[in-house]
Amino acid sequence: MSHVKMTLEELEKYRERWQSWNSKDFDPNLVVEIYKNELNVATSSQRVRVLEISQYLENYLWPRFNAETASLEHVLSIILMVNEKFRENVPAWACFHEREDVFPAFFNRVLSLKDDKEARAMSIREKTNYLLFMIHCFQSLEDEKVRIPVLKLVSLPLWHSLSPGRVRMEFCQHPQLLDHWRKLLKREAREGKRGGAINVKEKLEVRFLPNLLEEFLDILQSSVRSETDEDHDMEGEGESTPAVDFDSQLFCERFAEFLIDLLSQLPTRRFVRALVEDRAIVVKSRLSALYAHPRGALFRQLIDLLEFYQTYEINDQTGTQFSPEDVELNHSSRVHALQLRLFKSVPKLQSLALSNVGFVDKRNQLSKAISLLSAEELKDLVCRNLQLVSSEDPWTDRVDFLKELLVTSFERRQSQRESINALPLYPNEKVMWDENLVPSINYTGAGPLALPKLNLQFLTLHDYLLRNFNLFRLESTYEIREDIHDVLKRMGARYGDDGETVFSGWAKMANPIKSFKITEVKAAKIGENKPAAVIAEVGFTTKGLRGDNRSEWDALKEHDVLFLLTVRVPSSILGKEELAKLSIPEQFGLQFVRGCEVIELHDEEGTLMNDFTGRIKREDWKPPAGEARTVVVSLDNVQYQLDMNAAASGDLDTNVYETFNLLMRRKPKENNFKAILESIRDLMNEDLIVPTWLHDILLGYGNPASAQWKNMPDPLELVDFKDTFLDAQHLRESFPSCDVQFVTQDGDEDLTPKPPFHVILPKSTSGGNKVKSGKRKGADVSADGAADPTSERQKVVAKAYVPPDPGPYPQDQPKQNTVKFTPVQVDAVISGVQPGLTMIVGPPGTGKTDTAVQILHLLYHNCPMQRTLIITHSNQALNDLFEKIMQRDVPARYLLRLGQGEQELDTDHSFSRQGRVNAMLKRRLDLLSEVERLAKTLKVPEDAAYTCETAAYFWLLHVLSRWEEFMAGCAESRDPGVVKERFPFKEYFNDTPRPLFSGTSYVRDMEAAKGCFRHLKTMFQELEECRAFELLKSTADRANYLMAKQAKIVAMTCTHAALKRRDFLDLNFKYDNLLMEESAQILEIETFIPMLLQRHTDGRARLKRCILIGDHHQLPPVVKNLAFQKYSHMDQSLFTRFVRLGVPYIQLNSQGRARPSIAKLYNWRYKELGDLPNVLQDPAYHLANAGFSYEYQLVNVEDYEGFGETEPVQYFYQNLGEAEYVVSVFMYMRLLGYPAEKISILTTYNGQKQLIRDVIARKCSNNPLFGRPSKVTTVDKFQGQQNDFILLSLVRTKVVGHLRDVRRLVVAMSRARLGLYVFCRRSLFENCYELLPTFRLLLQRPVDLSLVLDEPTQPTQRPVHQIGGAYPVRGLQEMVHIVQDVYHRKTAVMGAYPIG
Repeated sequence: MSHVKMTLEELEKYRERWQSWNSKDFDPNLVVEIYKNELNVATSSQRVRVLEISQYLENYLWPRFNAETASLEHVLSIILMVNEKFRENVPAWACFHEREDVFPAFFNRVLSLKDDKEARAMSIREKTNYLLFMIHCFQSLEDEKVRIPVLKLVSLPLWHSLSPGRVRMEFCQHPQLLDHWRKLLKREAREGKRGGAINVKEKLEVRFLPNLLEEFLDILQSSVRSETDEDHDMEGEGESTPAVDFDSQLFCERFAEFLIDLLSQLPTRRFVRALVEDRAIVVKSRLSALYAHPRGALFRQLIDLLEFYQTYEINDQTGTQFSPEDVELNHSSRVHALQLRLFKSVPKLQSLALSNVGFVDKRNQLSKAISLLSAEELKDLVCRNLQLVSSEDPWTDRVDFLKELLVTSFERRQSQRESINALPLYPNEKVMWDENLVPSINYTGAGPLALPKLNLQFLTLHDYLLRNFNLFRLESTYEIREDIHDVLKRMGARYGDDGETVFSGWAKMANPIKSFKITEVKAAKIGENKPAAVIAEVGFTTKGLRGDNRSEWDALKEHDVLFLLTVRVPSSILGKEELAKLSIPEQFGLQFVRGCEVIELHDEEGTLMNDFTGRIKREDWKPPAGEARTVVVSLDNVQYQLDMNAAASGDLDTNVYETFNLLMRRKPKENNFKAILESIRDLMNEDLIVPTWLHDILLGYGNPASAQWKNMPDPLELVDFKDTFLDAQHLRESFPSCDVQFVTQDGDEDLTPKPPFHVILPKSTSGGNKVKSGKRKGADVSADGAADPTSERQKVVAKAYVPPDPGPYPQDQPKQNTVKFTPVQVDAVISGVQPGLTMIVGPPGTGKTDTAVQILHLLYHNCPMQRTLIITHSNQALNDLFEKIMQRDVPARYLLRLGQGEQELDTDHSFSRQGRVNAMLKRRLDLLSEVERLAKTLKVPEDAAYTCETAAYFWLLHVLSRWEEFMAGCAESRDPGVVKERFPFKEYFNDTPRPLFSGTSYVRDMEAAKGCFRHLKTMFQELEECRAFELLKSTADRANYLMAKQAKIVAMTCTHAALKRRDFLDLNFKYDNLLMEESAQILEIETFIPMLLQRHTDGRARLKRCILIGDHHQLPPVVKNLAFQKYSHMDQSLFTRFVRLGVPYIQLNSQGRARPSIAKLYNWRYKELGDLPNVLQDPAYHLANAGFSYEYQLVNVEDYEGFGETEPVQYFYQNLGEAEYVVSVFMYMRLLGYPAEKISILTTYNGQKQLIRDVIARKCSNNPLFGRPSKVTTVDKFQGQQNDFILLSLVRTKVVGHLRDVRRLVVAMSRARLGLYVFCRRSLFENCYELLPTFRLLLQRPVDLSLVLDEPTQPTQRPVHQIGGAYPVRGLQEMVHIVQDVYHRKTAVMGAYPIG
């Protein structure tokens, strides 16, 4: 059998033997055969992938697993399949739920593989796969069946394996553990009496990890062979370099990853760190041959990361982060203890014992001092006196080990804050092309990377920020690297006649540098060793640039980021084969890359361009002169200092800042990384104050339900629901598990209740609706997070009230809600209004935005003094939300929209800062004119309306006084006509649409009078709010006041929040509530930063509510580099992590978008997702799609012209057959009268998107009968949008590809309202395990497109369940002929009846 690639025929031969796994027949030899022939070979990655896709684990390995009889190959096959599922990012533990009771035995069987009782020992490759499986287990702590057994491996009994000295040291540092230790010893003694003498250290859970450590050290020692391997590429020709065994190296790298994972989560760190330190793993690794080997770069980086987490500044047992003062105190105490020991026991080092701490803790001084000791004296000091390592450790015979261990234990380390501040914000050429840090896009997951991971838990908030900082920085680096590569290819650098580099090409985003000089290096600040700022001038020219490109260069503005490149092309010309062996920088001669930030841009005459400071008045502005440009930039001061240090030490033989010859810019939307990194770094340098109720959950610890409003100390007992309930029956239906009691304001029973209502909520249940736990099975839990008990029904008390008359004019009347919220939506609204954390899962079409708007509406009215911040991922979502808020009873003056997307709002008003300022100034003039009119009617001098201040005096002296006099007079006499007779503002209100007073009812007339007074009061209140805009003269001050003080609801994207955090802090911006839409699409760090846009006061966080709305079953945040997705889990949102942690959430359970039949294609992914009345009652949902037999259908597309999927460029997948078929169906629909704007074409790959656009341009664009569809885009880009009819192309015909991610499938299936037609290769997708629920439904219908050819126009009156005269289309060619026939008939009719 071929060992290159398993063929489909070979796969089918195996699959036939396991297809009927439900039978009693099971052939264990088949498992062994497949393992030996297909899985345990050097080229097995493709075979593992094929077998995993074919459901080998689900259909054969797991259903037939028996822990007692299973062979080693059977267990290792399961391990390989699980590893492959993690690599493919599909649910790995799902199939184990089928036989969950067997899983503990399986896991014990896995552990027992290290017992040396197997028939054969595992190879290095098998050990690596085993280790990777354990890594995945420790990354799956949210799954209870995995969590319980793996945490036993890292619990307190592990300390039986510590050396005696280490045990004493740990209990001295953590005395609270002594009681637990004694209880453990007593329990083990009792077990020993019952079961006979058992050596505790021989227990599997006690010796498992120590045995792994010993195995690692053994393999590490043998990873580098002494002899030279001629087959390996060596550094330096003719040098004899020891050869590295690849499999051993990979095992060591994976083991370092394993230890990093254990030490970077508190539950696994608590007892493991002591063992890792006791075995001196970091020191031994650093002294290994692999660490020093040229090929050991990744291993070195991983060990450095391991040391960072081993020495992390945290109390392992309590999880408390050490403050800088604590760190300094702990370090000084350790050094002082060392000095005491040296003074008493080591006479040779008494001088060191009497030195100050600052002298002792320096590596060079400490190394120099201990070199005076003999080998025996050094061993005695390290092992007996200091007890840093057991004397029985064989490594203690090595002097270099003892020295390194001693120095490493007591040297001063750089603090976390110092390390983050020492990092340049801009990437340089070394970081960019380091594959261990910034892997290529084709990362396969075959090995680890020197990257942090975002998993369930973090050690501290600083650890959280540091991991995100590094990942965000490196993800940005990857994007910058791709841009630089593109620019280098386009610029065509070549070796010039004068030996200088000449650019013969052209790039839109790059320009040759004509001059460069550093103009200022500011002195370092006190306590810092870097310049305060480094300013430079860069000269370039716009000569020869086209108009639009010239304008873009001239539009450079302050804070834009540019990159300075040094390109030096070698004089010799290399062939293609030689170039292919070189790295990208070597191919193009790229030597240096440095980032900078624009300060100013000057033209040829030195005139300042693009001034935003006000130095140049608008009337003085003139077009830029000449073609030469000089841009003043700020260089990265940290990188500058590093370069100067390298030059001084001789590491750099040239001055970097004298070599730049190419200037590169990037698109503004892609170039905001520096501001976001600065925001994260600022947070790390601050004392973070996160709300106490959110702190532990954010880190992944504590009770997941602790932040739910039921568990908060001060929930709102009475809530004014305003227009939430349309009537009393609606209120009753919203609390199905509660007894609803309507009472009057006096407490009596209300027999005819009418909205609005004040509702008193019981604390023990949230409307009787269950919330879901984010745990694995999504089990229902009650609002307090516990299992829902069978208890007596709770009582909800509703008090109807009559809202006060707001005024006599139509504009005074509040806008009313018309949405009939479901009980679950009401539950979400209640939770959102209450303090604490609210998680709302909104499946497609379930009214997430309506629910969010109602929460905002009620917050405004129930908490009028509080301010709310709205954050979304996209401008479109923010605008959708904002447009609906504007339709509610929230005054426009309290709304503010920040960011670039404000101009896209579908409204006549501008809600940007400038727009709101202009609106307030205009409103001020309108209100003052009303005051002037009122003053005339009251016979008061007209200067009352001169300013807001004079209007305020007028209100007190003339308006309020008259009103009080009127009320006093009416109180004396309650005659029916007294109000009409005495009302002082009759003349002002003589323009009302209807008469104010009837004169027949005192009560009604008084209510009307009060309404008029409320109108006046509101008018003068608005004037008082305009007063600040009258006093502040500059536009900037007015805008800042509006944002910091006036606006009650401020909306922006997450990117804008991260970019402008410093500005918000400077303006003392405050807010009480945070509502985040699309939160499952937002990166962790971009979710966290908006929680900290304000300074804390009195050491407490002001934030009272955090409302996260999203859907973790749809697509996650976009991360372009696969390595950051698959290895570091950077695409995990905070919302998804909370769900994994088990934080309770409310899932909206009724969709109102799609036909119920279409919704079934994806609602299996959600528990109890039903339909809203509109999709059951609206006639459009009951009628068929004209010309089609079915409202949804899978259309099988075979090879077209001999090809299925193609890949003209790597990862640029296309399928011409599907593209032609999809466009033909679009043309058919247009000919039947379907509006083009109601049709969208989606695909799963960018290559296919481009191909479909090309086909449409060729066939449809210039023909008015066809035109273009509403959108042709990818499924990922279309998330959050919808259309009536969706044509979907799945492209792939060889492997399923990234559609295996069920989240992408859910998005793809849920975009259509009335019609969905899926074009794909049936034989490929029907067997994909993850997609089975959807494709089983699709395949219940014919896979040939079924048309109704006698239905000429859309719409039709045919019911949706009638398929009509179905005509099966036998492939693309027949579809093309059908379209041609319909087209000819249509044009013939149009010719007979010309369109006039």
